[in-house]
Amino acid sequence: MQTDLYAPASYLATRELLFVGFKNDFNANISDFPYHEEQYRFALVSQPEQAMLWLKKRIGTPYRPPFAVFFDLEWLQQHGYDLPNKLNEHPHLRYVPMIALTNQSANLHKKALVENGLDDCYTVPIPWEKLELRLEFLKQYKAQLLGFGDDLKGSIKAVQIPLYKRLFDILAASFGLIVTAPIWILVALAIKFESRGPVLYFSRRVGTGYKVFNFIKFRSMRHDAENHLDEYRHLNQYDGKSVFVKINDDPRITRVGRFIRNYSIDELPQLINVLRGDMSLVGNRPLPQYEAEQLTTDPWCARFLAPAGMTGKWQVTKSKRKDMTSEERIRLDVEYASMYSLTTDLGIIFSTFRALKQRENA
Repeated sequence: MQTDLYAPASYLATRELLFVGFKNDFNANISDFPYHEEQYRFALVSQPEQAMLWLKKRIGTPYRPPFAVFFDLEWLQQHGYDLPNKLNEHPHLRYVPMIALTNQSANLHKKALVENGLDDCYTVPIPWEKLELRLEFLKQYKAQLLGFGDDLKGSIKAVQIPLYKRLFDILAASFGLIVTAPIWILVALAIKFESRGPVLYFSRRVGTGYKVFNFIKFRSMRHDAENHLDEYRHLNQYDGKSVFVKINDDPRITRVGRFIRNYSIDELPQLINVLRGDMSLVGNRPLPQYEAEQLTTDPWCARFLAPAGMTGKWQVTKSKRKDMTSEERIRLDVEYASMYSLTTDLGIIFSTFRALKQRENA
């Protein structure tokens, strides 16, 4: 167990973790932690001054910020959350993920913790496999949110997309853009004629390996739609506990938007995402950040190990079953992540076109 407060990281690839205020055994907090691997080092401290000294040692030369900081929740409450607030105010440490751990299973009050600078809170013991995925998402998300530069990129593990899949995506997306070019022009004119606002809609989505990117669609809603989401959340087709939001007969959708959605024309700009490598033609749907954050703390995080896609197993199954629950949707995503292949992808593409044809004939 590495508990040295002063030694700098030995290797650039080392991931260092700081645990503040813990009295019990390390394994009682995080199960299955790979502490025998040289990639990870961690330190245990009990005082705020020790924590700041350790952290500041990590932002010298060479520059290597810690991977995460963990706090014992009772320790935090006793010390008035001063240390997380100091880290959030620090120009170099503010993007480091900060997690609270507790053995209190009820009344965690995550909102209050977030307001005091924490990124999340877990009841121990938490499996390291799930926690590591969450930390990688937070590290990338906070860096992008706070405008941090390229120093972070080397610490984010990438999910490798097979070469055959990438080549197929490039060829198919290029062909699709050429064939659909006239449709782009007609749709752009219709959107501008009906309502004010941009033709294309960009939103931050979480895809493969928790990569956050700009997701492109034709705008199908009024330009201020996101400001009115809470007004219509009670119309969500999923139950109130679901992480997904899909509003039945969403009043924010324009007339042109309803038409292009019915025939999936609004999805065509995602061919640009495919060419850029943000997505694949077939994969799991990239999620808005507020949905993705809720899926990193449960068994469904495996869905992010598959490529993000324009269409996928969930979409073609949904065309046959309209009453699918959010749990069934995620299960399909996890299944795809564990077994996708070129044959599987071609089958899903064929099923997608068949579902669109049936919709046109309806």
